[in-house]
Amino acid sequence: MAGLDGIKNKIDPVKSGYGPYDVNLYTLSKEEQQKILSLPKSFDEAIDALEEDYEFLLEGGVFSQRLLEIWVEKKRAEVKKVNQIPHPAEFGLYYDL
Repeated sequence: MAGLDGIKNKIDPVKSGYGPYDVNLYTLSKEEQQKILSLPKSFDEAIDALEEDYEFLLEGGVFSQRLLEIWVEKKRAEVKKVNQIPHPAEFGLYYDL
């Protein structure tokens, strides 16, 4: 549905700052790097992005606002549980004596 929304509203990802980039991103100046937009880097960020912009999901009655609210609530609870469990790398560094 996000793709259809992009087509309908003529959203150009390149003009919006999402790339693709044909340059070495690591050699860009700090100012140029700050212009580059990225997708969410974590599930928390993805949920935040959904909460900020979900109108396209309501079109056509495919999803209701209440369904999205419930889904976000449940996913936040899942993320909270997962974030309380040490990552295997953390376990290896700090708990495995």
